Amino acid sequence: MRLTGKASEEPSGVRRFAILVFPNFPMMAFSAVIEPMRAANTLAGRKLYDWSIVAGAAAPVIASNGIAITPNHSVEEAPQADYMVVCSGGDADRLTAERPLTWIRRNLRQGGHIGSVADGAFYLARAGLLDGYACTLHWRSQPAFVEAFPHLSLQRRLYVIDRSRFTSAGGVGALDMMLEIIASHHGEDLSRQVAEWFVHYRIRANADREKLQLRIRTGIRSDLVLDAVAQMESSMEHGESMTAVADHVGVSIGKLERAFNAEFGAGPADYYRRIRMQRARDLLEHSTMSVREIGLACGYASFPAFVRAFRKTYDETPRKVRK
Repeated sequence: MRLTGKASEEPSGVRRFAILVFPNFPMMAFSAVIEPMRAANTLAGRKLYDWSIVAGAAAPVIASNGIAITPNHSVEEAPQADYMVVCSGGDADRLTAERPLTWIRRNLRQGGHIGSVADGAFYLARAGLLDGYACTLHWRSQPAFVEAFPHLSLQRRLYVIDRSRFTSAGGVGALDMMLEIIASHHGEDLSRQVAEWFVHYRIRANADREKLQLRIRTGIRSDLVLDAVAQMESSMEHGESMTAVADHVGVSIGKLERAFNAEFGAGPADYYRRIRMQRARDLLEHSTMSVREIGLACGYASFPAFVRAFRKTYDETPRKVRK
């Protein structure tokens, strides 16, 4: 299947978006950027937004699901855009394409905005384009992002809009980000109508985003378990005991055990080990930290204990995953 981005002359007042796609880009996040603009145009009865697809070369780009997108422009010939959106694949932590940066920086000098979906924040951060701005990206990539760019303000939210920068965790997070952008341009009523068009309940900007993102990501129903998991994730480097977690959320260890067993069919210690191992695997795949450093970052002062726990979870060693 082959799709072609739309390009046309822009009437006065139309905001121009350019979606910069890289191989293996996520189709869901890509669509979540474009479709709200299409709906906004239809609902308004006039063109509010125009968009084009930009790539490193004027050749089809394959999404992670195998669908080919034919870009409207290569970066050398891409027109001026008011908003540029980086849509990159799972290798964004290693993406260093230089040619698009000239086009991006030229647009920024002319007052453009730059943003990303999914893991595209890696590309922008590596180019220094997020310095001084808050940002976010897909939750699986956040530990490696923090290690690579400790000076940046990573927000564990579905999306972050900070002046001329906008980033989202991808998926429906990109849709919520676009709804927020549409509301800022054309008011809450149109944004609500666009959300209803897609049978979507809009996530408001003033919601408790970190807790909401955690609930969406984990599917946890219990507020007690959700608070305990939030504490586990925030204190992972220190290897916090379950007694300390129970104290933090204000319950006995017995009540915490019962709540976790009701939610997962497993105790809090088992769940804690599982999320520590998931973070370890993410860091092995998306960071340059040594295996020993990753063990420490996941709360294991003993390297052999880290290796044993990893092997028990994945039936292979951390070094094998790294290779």
